Amino acid sequence: MSELLGVAVLGAGHMGADHIRRIDAVVSGARVAAVADPDVERAKDAVGGLDGVTVHAEAEAALDAPGVGAVLVASPGEAHEQALLAAFERGLPVLCEKPMVPDAAGALRVVEAEARLGRRLAQIGFMRRYDAEYRRLKSLLDGGRLGRPLMLHCVHRNVSSPPHFTSAMLVNSSVSHEIDAARWLLGQELSAVTVLRPRPSSGAPEGLLDPQLVLFETEGGAVVDVEVFVNCGFGYEVRCEAVCESGSARIGEAHGMLVTAAGGAREEVPQDYLVRFADAYDRQVQAWVDATRAGRVTGPGTWDGYAAAAAAEAGVRALETGARTPVVLAPRPALGDLA
Repeated sequence: MSELLGVAVLGAGHMGADHIRRIDAVVSGARVAAVADPDVERAKDAVGGLDGVTVHAEAEAALDAPGVGAVLVASPGEAHEQALLAAFERGLPVLCEKPMVPDAAGALRVVEAEARLGRRLAQIGFMRRYDAEYRRLKSLLDGGRLGRPLMLHCVHRNVSSPPHFTSAMLVNSSVSHEIDAARWLLGQELSAVTVLRPRPSSGAPEGLLDPQLVLFETEGGAVVDVEVFVNCGFGYEVRCEAVCESGSARIGEAHGMLVTAAGGAREEVPQDYLVRFADAYDRQVQAWVDATRAGRVTGPGTWDGYAAAAAAEAGVRALETGARTPVVLAPRPALGDLA
């Protein structure tokens, strides 16, 4: 296929604007055909001087715009279910940023809607699966050289949290990436979650329970711990160590440039996820474009989005109650079996 894939980008905020730039300047085989955002002026600013792009206030107007053959959803999470279902109705392939849908019930409705189509249309934006280090770790674990994985130790730190951030969002927004990464790395579903709450950092906004230690158990008997600290103040850090029967492997130790000057050395620390995972985002969108142009859908799917939502929902209950909380998943539908 030589014709460029026309993409409608829904959402022109921090993430959406970066995807608009990515499709225009980095990814091959695609172009931005339409952009939708309730703040039309923000959408126009994100589009800049790109030719042939229509700007809309409503998502469905962008889906129906001329030249649109696929959809990238980068709007706030609460708008994702409607956008996904509208794309499904039109038979449009979708790359949807996480969370697929914030609540498990809504996420399951999306799974069931896709199952009724009898074919996959959606890829969910768990971009760590496209990060070079995570892919090396996955390959090592799958190869079995270190034996059976026993534990994952994870760190997820942000410089600061946005004003709207809540204690629950440390689990259902920040830790959602670790939830998917753990399921993918281990090949197991998560079965229970416990959240421990140390004394909040003095750098955290009043009332925000930050940091937290989130403990997951898996159906295969492994344990995953996640330190999530969204107001650490110094940088964006993501690390993961897999401890196995015959060895361990750790990723995420060094990503910045090392500067030596004035009798000392200083390593730069990335300040946000768009810097740390820039290459992963590029690989993810390129893989989606390539697959879509070939008539295929690859990568994490709607079930992965639902499983992450269910685990995060259980995690929020564990945070609120202080109790170990089971992760309950609905039966997994096969494509087409709900028709």
